[in-house]
Amino acid sequence: MNGVLDHVMMRVEDLEESLDWYQTHLNYEEKGRWEAETFTNVYLGPEDVHDEGAVLELTYNHGDHTYEMGDAWGHIAVRVPEGELEAAYDQLMEDGVEDYRDPESCGGRYAFVKDPDGHEIEIVQRDQGAKWSIDHTMIRVEDADEALGFWTRKFEYEHTGRWEADTFSNYFLKPEDAAEEAMAIELTYNYDERTYTMGDAWGHVCVRVDDLDDAWETLLTREAVDYRDPESCDHNYAFTKDQDGHEIELLTRE
Repeated sequence: MNGVLDHVMMRVEDLEESLDWYQTHLNYEEKGRWEAETFTNVYLGPEDVHDEGAVLELTYNHGDHTYEMGDAWGHIAVRVPEGELEAAYDQLMEDGVEDYRDPESCGGRYAFVKDPDGHEIEIVQRDQGAKWSIDHTMIRVEDADEALGFWTRKFEYEHTGRWEADTFSNYFLKPEDAAEEAMAIELTYNYDERTYTMGDAWGHVCVRVDDLDDAWETLLTREAVDYRDPESCDHNYAFTKDQDGHEIELLTRE
């Protein structure tokens, strides 16, 4: 089982404001919507998102809700072509996006903005993938060895890159033979043995599988957490958790 990452979900307090922000500033279009009695899910991405590319899921719980960001989830990263980082960031500033971390403060390698709810969005330079498509989702982990073992054993992911600094390490993983355009998971490990709070502003990442029941049984055989099995979700999806409590959805997508 080595399915690509299908989407990352975040919760928003004002759906229309969030939709306007992503559609205006990142040129996202609506890819799908699920209206339930108590919540609405909207899937967004670039017009020409790759078949193995991931999309963004915005979850709006009906009524007045506020969310805690926590620090166990870090950010999503979106792509711009090589050499266009500064121009892309300047355009966002001209359009009224909050100035959070500009390219100069990041050594000219990347930059960060925030959406209306405070979710951090990194801008990275890549030669592959549609402009503004999702490159990776970053989560923070308390034990790098355990986290790497989770993704390599449970989901058969492999390293696609790493960056080891004086105080932290970043590890990037995705399925073997996944397209360059596929989203990666970035594990950030800080060396000071800190702990993290999960918060509820971020929801989950989702792995796309060919057969939900078979994938679930494989995960249980590999000692994954039995969090929400397919039966409890009407066989539409299922959920497990990693060693730090980040939720991971399994979904069959036609």
